[in-house]
Amino acid sequence: MDLTRSTEAAPTSRAQIEAMSLEGINPADPQWFVDDTIGDLFQRLRREDPVHRSHSPVEGIGDYWSVTRYRDIMQVETHHDIYSSDWSLGGITLMDFPPGEQQLQMFIAMDPPRHDEQRKVVSPIAAQPNLDGWESLIRERTCKVLDGLPRGETFDWVDRVSIELTGMMLATLFDFPQEERRKLTYWSDIATSNKLTNPDAPEPEVRMAGLREMLGYFMKLWNERVNAPPRPDLVSMLAHSPTTRDMTPMEYMGNLVLLIVGGNDTTRSTMTGGLLAMLRHPGEMKKLRADPSLVGSMITEIIRWQTPLAYMRRTATQDTELGGKQIRKGDKLALWYLSANRDDAMIKDPYKFIIDRPMPRLHLSFGFGIHRCVGNRIADLQLRVLWEELLKRFDNIEIVDEPKRVRSSFVHGFTHLPVRIVN
Repeated sequence: MDLTRSTEAAPTSRAQIEAMSLEGINPADPQWFVDDTIGDLFQRLRREDPVHRSHSPVEGIGDYWSVTRYRDIMQVETHHDIYSSDWSLGGITLMDFPPGEQQLQMFIAMDPPRHDEQRKVVSPIAAQPNLDGWESLIRERTCKVLDGLPRGETFDWVDRVSIELTGMMLATLFDFPQEERRKLTYWSDIATSNKLTNPDAPEPEVRMAGLREMLGYFMKLWNERVNAPPRPDLVSMLAHSPTTRDMTPMEYMGNLVLLIVGGNDTTRSTMTGGLLAMLRHPGEMKKLRADPSLVGSMITEIIRWQTPLAYMRRTATQDTELGGKQIRKGDKLALWYLSANRDDAMIKDPYKFIIDRPMPRLHLSFGFGIHRCVGNRIADLQLRVLWEELLKRFDNIEIVDEPKRVRSSFVHGFTHLPVRIVN
């Protein structure tokens, strides 16, 4: 039996995954994610080879280690001196250097002390006073979006709800014109696309042209704000801080990509994945309707269940050992958060979706340690408000057709989810 994966292959069954040669398993093939069979693959790796030497035939990826257990990932996350995120060593994605593109510098792809210095510049965006001030605005916008949805006809939840709400919030964070917020969505999508792993992605020169357009737009905003008093938006924070005000254009572009993708793809994917999970687990929906106070723990469970970024890369700075395997200096490692969030050695019944789960925050969807997601509390707020308002309005939403998933092993998300509001 030929078990070679390809973009034309039909979804692989669990039996086929169990029959595959262990040496040939390549979790970075995005087809696993399109087919939604990646969970079965990770289950086998955790059981048989949790620190697995993988190979991708894609130019720029090649050999890498797949780290699939919770404890091993934590070992890497807490030793950033041994496992680097620095862009000069490859950064945070498995693709070393996309042909025809320039390497983007961003603080998530830096090591201390530069990482810590730049992260501190933008971290006040998620301070409690900001969250308190935004809640009424987020609720007003959420109500308007939900009230504008059609009843009794099919629509795309991704486009009408997830993209709209995250786009509006992202524009607020940058103090970006709301009427042009779909530019942010477009820039986020092209920033995470790659022609080598997704045939539908734009050509490298088109992608870089789009990112240069983004940089040009944001340079105008920078120039406006650097000459004005400091304001509580991300552009002003970057422009006025001594740490970041002398960034090169490429470093500014890299940090823009980081902040746009971090504020867009993750929340957008979770808004869609959360609805899908609740509709596929009607017992949990019934539980939530009976006790709406569970919305907080439900959101945390949705974030674990979806895991909107499937992995982060690290590069070994020295020879070391991990999970019984010898890691060599220069080796790249994929920390598969999606797998860690299904690790039954740490999480009880990880393949069950349980909205009142004990210890719900025991997940790695936001990473851990110095690189933990800066905006996780903003995401929590947006999701909480969405579900509070959704519960007030709709008694019955149904899935009309199977969701379409992003062709990516990095962004774990959706491009379409057709649904219908019955009531």
